[in-house]
Amino acid sequence: MSDLTFLGIESSCDDTAAAVVRADGTILASVVAGQTALHADFGGVVPEIAARAHAEKLDLCVEDALKQAGVALRDLDGIAVTAGPGLIGGVMAGVMLAKGLAAGSGLPLVGVNHLAGHALTPRLTDGVAYPYLMLLVSGGHCQFLEVRGPQAFQRLGGTIDDAPGEAFDKVAKLLGLPQPGGPSVEAAAALGDPRRFAFPRPLLDRPGCDLSFSGLKTAVLRQRDDLAAAQGGLHEQDRRDICAGFQTAVAAVLAEKTRRALAQTQAPVLAVAGGVAANQTLRTALQDVATAAGADFLAPPLRLCTDNAAMIAWVGIEAYAAGQRDGMDLAARPRWPLDQSAAPMLGAGKRGAKA
Repeated sequence: MSDLTFLGIESSCDDTAAAVVRADGTILASVVAGQTALHADFGGVVPEIAARAHAEKLDLCVEDALKQAGVALRDLDGIAVTAGPGLIGGVMAGVMLAKGLAAGSGLPLVGVNHLAGHALTPRLTDGVAYPYLMLLVSGGHCQFLEVRGPQAFQRLGGTIDDAPGEAFDKVAKLLGLPQPGGPSVEAAAALGDPRRFAFPRPLLDRPGCDLSFSGLKTAVLRQRDDLAAAQGGLHEQDRRDICAGFQTAVAAVLAEKTRRALAQTQAPVLAVAGGVAANQTLRTALQDVATAAGADFLAPPLRLCTDNAAMIAWVGIEAYAAGQRDGMDLAARPRWPLDQSAAPMLGAGKRGAKA
């Protein structure tokens, strides 16, 4: 495994990405083309627009990554691509490109679970040994995972409704802040008073590691409406204080549930990954929890918190070393839980469990 070099391709949501990574953890190149401007007028990601943008940018991102890395396709040992979960149009675009590259070059193809990319990021950045506890917290997902291997995950708990990143986006929209909501809410919260509004801490009165953020989002909506009715609108400081109170509530819930997960697993390392892992208030809260439990704490560099292809290439390397090979029948999957044995948390349908 030590001499493998992989191309990674990621297109599960609104970031088109390609990267070249070596098995020693060296990221030779990482290219990300964002779509924020394309979706700005819609208050969220529009799947059709995202899919079209991926189709237009994927080959250019791959070309840029290979150029920056100073390698050609013939110098690689394999191609890893996000095969799900995600917006199906974008996932299909990435899978089809990867299939074409693999067929034309003769390189092995490895389909990667996007969530595994986040979950194994500490392996890429810090070489952390298995097992460890992972809090995967992003725009579409939130779950506690005991990571035992590149394809071995046990879910200890997760959100039963909104993911934290989704809640951040919705709160930003409620308050008239720009998208993506996470950075906007964090910036406003830095200027606010977190003690002014007493927002709820959902599910802290129940045992276990499951989470809920829908009620917290509704509490923000009601507070906004009450202020608007009482004073004829929202002042800027109102927005800042609401953001600060909301962010503090999210961090408190995640910290307490993380404490429970650490006690349940007694894992020596607590790691966090996903877009919301970029939030500094959350990082500080989790660091304190890990320290109190006697565990090490790992958080990825900010550039590896959000969607990227370096993490996909890394999972491809580990999966390839473990024997995984995929053919031209590799399918794009809108849903793909990491823990296949766990009961669905968010329901299931013909396309399978959501999480």
